[in-house]
Parts: sequence; structure tokens; C-alpha cells
Amino acid sequence: MAWSIDDIPDLTGRTAVVTGPTGGLGLVSAGVLAAKGAGVVVAGRHLDTAGVVRSEILLDHPEALIETRRLDLGSLDSIGAFSEAVTGDHPSIDLLINNAGVMGTPRLETADGFELQFGTNHLGHFALTALMMPAILRAGRGRVVTVTSYARHFRVAVDPDDLGMEGGYDTWLAYGRSKMCNHQFALELQHRLAAAGAAAASLSAHPGMSHTNLHAASVAASGGGRSQRFFHLWARTLGTSAAAGALPQLRAATDPGLPGGSLVAPRWVVAGAPVRRPTLRRFTRERSMLWEVSERATGIPFDVAGMVERAAG
Repeated sequence: MAWSIDDIPDLTGRTAVVTGPTGGLGLVSAGVLAAKGAGVVVAGRHLDTAGVVRSEILLDHPEALIETRRLDLGSLDSIGAFSEAVTGDHPSIDLLINNAGVMGTPRLETADGFELQFGTNHLGHFALTALMMPAILRAGRGRVVTVTSYARHFRVAVDPDDLGMEGGYDTWLAYGRSKMCNHQFALELQHRLAAAGAAAASLSAHPGMSHTNLHAASVAASGGGRSQRFFHLWARTLGTSAAAGALPQLRAATDPGLPGGSLVAPRWVVAGAPVRRPTLRRFTRERSMLWEVSERATGIPFDVAGMVERAAG
């Protein structure tokens, strides 16, 4: 029988953080987790929009525990302030879903000068996870779920000397690079957690082709670009609902039978029940290089082994 949200266990007493919850997959995931009893921190760039999300969830689930916090993944200052505030109020975090992202943008930069898609989709979540990891480890069997995409198969290598792709920027290759980095980060994090003997786990999820506001935002950011309009039309006519697209990340977040390092994706690549898919565990050198590049770019050391040791002590 196909996995569904009915298979999610009771989450009462657990704390979850969901990035990008103001529409699409994040909104669905936040609502489902809250309905299952988790206390959910919704992290979005605009507090007023996050407040609307909170109100919508409370309409369906009046007893839900929902907090709204401002988080701009394109700003290391914002990430630092968010992490300090959340972990101050919640010393242990059971679940972090790295869901937020931008897609198909022209060459723009984050507040810290990084190429927007790489800086937001990967570096922002790398920094957030690093700062939240002590609280995740304190939860015991905490989980980090990072959302990737079939665009990771574009296989665009990260050039440590040209993170901004100034040698030749392509909108969709830049997006594919960022989603490849999401997947490689999830695998490398799991590798380091396992090597350190941690009970926490890192998994990745791929939603398939889901019709969400991400495609409309892509069209707007590009000024109505032709390829952006094509993918928006494709998702609108052939894509699955946001509720279906959120199932892979929800299963990765809550299925106790999934081991760390799992990738959960639709059975038929772009649609279908959320199933565990094979992952290529080679490219270890690329993953290690990406980790070092990310530490250097963000200025945030992510010493997983040291964190695990301190948590155990």
C-alpha cells in the first residue's frame, strides 16, 4: 500500500522547523506536521505572510502549535539571528526541513554577494543547518531533510574559483547546480553524522513536478522569461498538486523506517507515491570539496564530529 500522511506517527512533543512555508510544499508540510501534534516554527522572509499561513493552519487545526519567525536565507545575518532566537527558545529541534528556494532567476546576488540560487538554495541552508545542528543533536534522533530536484541531474560542477558563475551564467544550469549541491550536502552530512556515531540523520527529498507558487515566482523574477513561462505552463497543466509534491519530504521527515542518507521521490520521477530511490554515493571528493567551499564562503565552521562529541558530553 502506498505511503500517505495517515502513516505519520503522533508527533506530540516534537519541534519542527520548516523553511519556505508561505506557499506550496512548505505550507502543506507545516500544516501536516502541526496536525500530527508537532510544534512548528514557520520560517519565512515576510512575517506578515507567515502570519497568514499560521492563521490558515489554525483554521483547520485550532490546537496547532505554530510560531512565525523571520528568516531570509539570502542573508547570513538573518540566518544567524533566526538560529540564535529559535534555539534559545527551543534547546532541542527534532526536525529541520530545508524546503525554501528560488528557481530560474536571472543572475542576481544575495545580501552577502553570492549568486542568488547557489547562495539561497545551498549556502543559506548549509549555514542554517550548521547553526541549528547542536539543537538537532540534543533531540537525540533528530532529522534534517533537504529538498532537491530532478534538476540535480544537470551535473554542473561547482568551481571553487567561480562560485558566481561569472565565467558564463545560465539560469537553469545555475538552478541545477544549486539542487545538486542540496543533494550532495544531504549525503555528506549523513556521512559525517554516521562517522561520528550520531543518532541524528540527514535525508533528501525530491517533489517531482509540482504546481506551486515557485513557478510563478520564477516567471516574475525573470521578467516573464520564455523558459520560465514554459515550465510554469507545464507544471500548471501536467504537474501534481502541492499536497502530492509535499509527500516525499513528509515521508523523509517522519518515516522511522528510513535510514539516514535516503532519497525519497515520486515513484515515476515527476509523479506517484513517495518511495525511497537509489542514490549515487560516489562523488565523495566533490562532496568534501563542496563542504569546504561552503564553510569558507559562509565563514561558518561545520565540525560535525566536534558537535557530536560536545552533545554527548
